[in-house]
Amino acid sequence: MLRNRPGYPALVALAARLAAGGIFIGFGMSKFTRHIAEAQSFDRYGLPAPDTFVYLIGVVEIGGAVLLIGGLLVRPVALMLAGDMVGAISTAGVKDGGAVHLGLAPSLLLTMLFLLWAGAGLFALDSRVLERWPTPR
Repeated sequence: MLRNRPGYPALVALAARLAAGGIFIGFGMSKFTRHIAEAQSFDRYGLPAPDTFVYLIGVVEIGGAVLLIGGLLVRPVALMLAGDMVGAISTAGVKDGGAVHLGLAPSLLLTMLFLLWAGAGLFALDSRVLERWPTPR
């Protein structure tokens, strides 16, 4: 939707992608650098196979963040990361509360819903890839 419009809307999408991507990279990295503590938290939240699940969520968050920042597959990635935030709110938010789980996570969820609606904006690799993609006749 915002892909073809120059100016402010494209900058909003860019800012949303960069800010959310940076946050997701930070939290995704913590799944690896603080793995034991994260796995203990996931276990306390009642998630299955917490040790493996922490790695999986870390990969989802870091991989999704890289794609968001680059502006590739923004809508599917936003949907995936929105699901991640619903999971964070419904597990850590319910058990722990706090500013991160009940403040930042809902904000990221809203940002992902915005990107799901708006798309990548002008400053994204998606638009460059789509320009080169052959259109069916």
